[in-house]
Amino acid sequence: MLTPKSGLFLACSCVAGIASVGSVFELSSGVPQLGGTVTSVILALSIPLTALFFYAAVQDARANL
Repeated sequence: MLTPKSGLFLACSCVAGIASVGSVFELSSGVPQLGGTVTSVILALSIPLTALFFYAAVQDARANL
């Protein structure tokens, strides 16, 4: 059952996933708009955040069955 809380976690997971994919494309282009360091930090943070938010959404949805 989708609750507002699990929906928010799922939306955050989607945003973090989009940020990670965008960071990979920016880094592979050779000239990232925000610079290599900032883009690498965004990539390094967004990958675990995607998994963490998705896990939290699943756990919250399971708790409210």
